[in-house]
Amino acid sequence: MSSVFGSDAHAPQEIAARVRDVGVAKAQLPWLTQALLGVLAGAFIGLGGMMFTLVASDASLGFAASRWLGGLVFSLGLVLVIVAGAELFTGNNLIAMAWASGQVSTGALLRNWAIVCVANFAGAAGLALLVWLSAHTTLNQGDVGHTAVRIAMAKAELPWIQAFFRGLLCNVLVCMAVWMAMAGRSVTDKAVAIVFPITAFVAAGFEHSVANMYLFPLAEMLRASAGLQVEFAWLWRNLVPVIAGNLVGGSVLVALVYYVIYRRGAATISSLEPSRKASDG
Repeated sequence: MSSVFGSDAHAPQEIAARVRDVGVAKAQLPWLTQALLGVLAGAFIGLGGMMFTLVASDASLGFAASRWLGGLVFSLGLVLVIVAGAELFTGNNLIAMAWASGQVSTGALLRNWAIVCVANFAGAAGLALLVWLSAHTTLNQGDVGHTAVRIAMAKAELPWIQAFFRGLLCNVLVCMAVWMAMAGRSVTDKAVAIVFPITAFVAAGFEHSVANMYLFPLAEMLRASAGLQVEFAWLWRNLVPVIAGNLVGGSVLVALVYYVIYRRGAATISSLEPSRKASDG
């Protein structure tokens, strides 16, 4: 039977139910499983960050082309997370829908976010170490490494308020990408749903905490190898406000907004089902 949209994609109210159910399942995972899947997600997003830095190091590209193409290749990270399977802090902010439904306790919600966030950091920083050891940053006459350091320094200098709102806007788009990927039934469906929102947030210069967990350690390794002093101010100057912004953007502006919409509209939606089925027939 075709859906109301004339395709086999899940309708928005069905996505809401799926997001809620997946949130319950994620919160119930053993802590070791959450941690290991979180390490994978950090590494996957780091691969997206690696590809973005590679594109950004090409000075022959114009500003818009560089941002757009960089965002496109960064999408690799979330495609890997969704298709291969991993636990990503920013995407897991959608568990707030299951929490609002009363199916996940506050303790389980916070435990998942804490474990996954720390594990994402471990995976992203671990990938940064491997990338540094591989001498990948020497490509393009060393401009790949110079670009990584330049981007990291610019991020570290953002005022807290800007970092917070860039993080907020970023995770609205990331969680919308995850939300829309839940509508798909095939790998192609999911990839197409992911690419446009992710490309948009990267091109717009918004802040993704897990991507930064890859970029900052890599930049510090490069600085240390050049004889410069290693700094850790980015931990609170960037990551703290960006994580907070990601959390509000994903859990409040996406998960809880959709929860309110479909909870209040449940009766209306149900009353429309007979007419939809008749139309489909």
